[in-house]
Amino acid sequence: MRYGDLVQLYFHRSNALQWYWTVYVVVIGGLLAFSSLRQRPHALTAILVSVLFAMFAYKNLGAIRDVTMERYAILAAIKEYPVDTTADAGGMALARQKIEPNLQPPAYEGVRNFHVASDVLTLAAIWAMEWRRMRATRAPVLP
Repeated sequence: MRYGDLVQLYFHRSNALQWYWTVYVVVIGGLLAFSSLRQRPHALTAILVSVLFAMFAYKNLGAIRDVTMERYAILAAIKEYPVDTTADAGGMALARQKIEPNLQPPAYEGVRNFHVASDVLTLAAIWAMEWRRMRATRAPVLP
């Protein structure tokens, strides 16, 4: 595998990671829209939505973890790639000096913590809307 192939693979995995985050944000938006548009309280629906979201979030975080680890492995291969000393390699050395310092994937622990915090906030929002609906149906209607 050539150096350019490794760099291309690194960015391919970066795009895959971006897609996992995009799907995650779209699902959260859909869940919050669904929860906000419901008019009548129904605890079973809220429980089902919560469990399904938790399962999705767990699998999404696993996929994000896998891609992040792949990016770290590819980055290690990029940095360990042998330096070509031929006269033709002058441009390659310059490219390496410019590219490699900018390949800095975020630490997985920070990504995980952000994902879990977003998961908790999403579930809190779903249940806050459900409890608001429950309180509204129990409140006496004033004439």
